[in-house]
Amino acid sequence: MSKKMTKEELLAKSQQPSIDAMRLHPFYKGKLGVMPKCCIRNFDDFAIWYTPGVAKPCLDIRDNPEKVFEHTNKGNMIAVISDGTRVLGLGDIGPEAAIPVMEGKAILFKYLGGVDCVQICLDTKDPFGGFNLEDISQPKCFRILDTLRRECRIPVWHDDQQGTAAVTVAGLINAVKIVGKDMSKVRVAMLGAGAANICIARMIALAGVKYENMIMCDSKGILNRAREKELVESYKEKWEMAKVTNGGNVSGGPAEAIRGADVLIALSKPGPDTVKPEWIKSMAKDSIVFVCANPIPEIYPWDAKEAGARIVATGRSDFPNQVNNSLGFPGIFRGTLDVMARTITDEMCLAAAEAMAKCAEDIGMREDYLLPTMDEWQIYPREAAAVGRKAIEQGVARLNLTYEELLAKAEKTIKHSRESFHALQDNGFIEMP
Repeated sequence: MSKKMTKEELLAKSQQPSIDAMRLHPFYKGKLGVMPKCCIRNFDDFAIWYTPGVAKPCLDIRDNPEKVFEHTNKGNMIAVISDGTRVLGLGDIGPEAAIPVMEGKAILFKYLGGVDCVQICLDTKDPFGGFNLEDISQPKCFRILDTLRRECRIPVWHDDQQGTAAVTVAGLINAVKIVGKDMSKVRVAMLGAGAANICIARMIALAGVKYENMIMCDSKGILNRAREKELVESYKEKWEMAKVTNGGNVSGGPAEAIRGADVLIALSKPGPDTVKPEWIKSMAKDSIVFVCANPIPEIYPWDAKEAGARIVATGRSDFPNQVNNSLGFPGIFRGTLDVMARTITDEMCLAAAEAMAKCAEDIGMREDYLLPTMDEWQIYPREAAAVGRKAIEQGVARLNLTYEELLAKAEKTIKHSRESFHALQDNGFIEMP
C-alpha cells in the first residue's frame, strides 16, 4: 500500500505537467499532423484520388448531396474553432497562443473518439461559425452557439458549455447516490455565472435538480430578481437564470450562497483561495464540492476535505474525481456522427452523462471515483451509442441504428484509431522523447 502524500508532495506533483509541457511541446513542434487514409500503391493512384478521377465522385455529390458522406470524410471530420478570447483559465491570450490547446483537443478527439479533427484559431473577436466551439468569451459564446444550432444542418457544439455540463452532471449523479440524497431535493450553490455554469444549471435541471433549489453567484453577488435592471441591460442569460433560480430570493455573496448547500459547483476564478474553508464548513452534512477552475481549483481538495466536504472533484487529472471534458466530447461526437445527427441537443448530452455515470457505477464508484478515467476506453462507445439513440428518438438523426449496432460501430472505429497511434509509435514513425 502506497504511503499518503504530503501537501508539499501533492503540490510538486501538480506542477510537473507544466514542466514536462515546456520540454515536450518544442520537441514535437506541434501535436497534430495529416496522414492519408487511402492506399497509395504507386503514383498512378493519384489519378484516382485527384484529377482526373476525382471529378466523377464530385459530380455524383452534385447530383446526390447525401453522397458526400459516402465519398468523403465529411461524416467523421470536425473543426475545433477558437478566437483565443477565453482559453482555459488564462483569459484573452489571442489566437496564436490558443493553438496548443486546440491541437491537444484535436488529438483527444482522434485517440479517444476516433473523430478526425482540425484546429482553426481565428484572429477575430467577431461572432463566427464552426463545429466544436472552444474557449470563446462570454456572452457572445451563447449567441454564437444558439444561432449555429438553429441555422446549421451540421452538429455545432461549445465544449465549455455542453462538454463541461455533461461531465459535471455525470459526476453529480453518482455523488448524490453515494451520499444518499435525492436529486430533486438537493440545494446547489453555483459559484461563477459564466457559460459553463449557466449550461450546467440547465442540464442538472434536466437531471432532476429544481431551479428554485439553485443559487448562482457571479463576481458582483448572488443572482436574484433585485438585479433586473443591471442584468437585463448587460447579460440576458444571467437574467434568465436570476428569474428561475434562488427560490428564496437570497442576497449577498459567495458565503451566503454556499451556506447550507448540499452541493457546490464552482467554475470561477482559479484558486487556491477563491473558496474559503469556512464556507465549506457552513455547508450541509455530507457536502459535495466540485471546484473546477483551471489550472488551479478554487480550493485544494485536501483543504476542502479538512473543512468537512465528503466528496471533492476538480478539473485536474492529478487529483481524484477529475471532471474533464475529455470524458465527454469524444464519445458525444462519435455518437452524433455515427447517426449523422443535424445538431447536438441538451438531451443528447444528458444521455452521455447518464452513460458516463453508469459506466463508473459498473466499474465500482466510490467517494474518490465518481467518473471513469480516460484510459477506461469502454466509456466512449457506450456514450456514443446512448447519444446516437437519443438523437434518433428526438428526430435529429439521418440514420436509424439500434443501440447494439451503434455500440459495435463506435467500438470498431475507436479501436482502429487507438491501434493506429500505437503502431506509429511502435514502428518509430512517432519519435519517442
